[in-house]
Amino acid sequence: MSYGFETIKTGITFGTALAMVISWSVNKSVLWAIFHGILSWIYVIYYVIVY
Repeated sequence: MSYGFETIKTGITFGTALAMVISWSVNKSVLWAIFHGILSWIYVIYYVIVY
């Protein structure tokens, strides 16, 4: 059970970091990067579909 929780926790952290990096490279704005970091995987999936 603990292994699954750690995988989810790591995935959320990676998704947040990935969303923030993508947002920064596109917008060059700290506020947008924080906002997209909160959305994490939702923004990453949106970026993949749109671009």
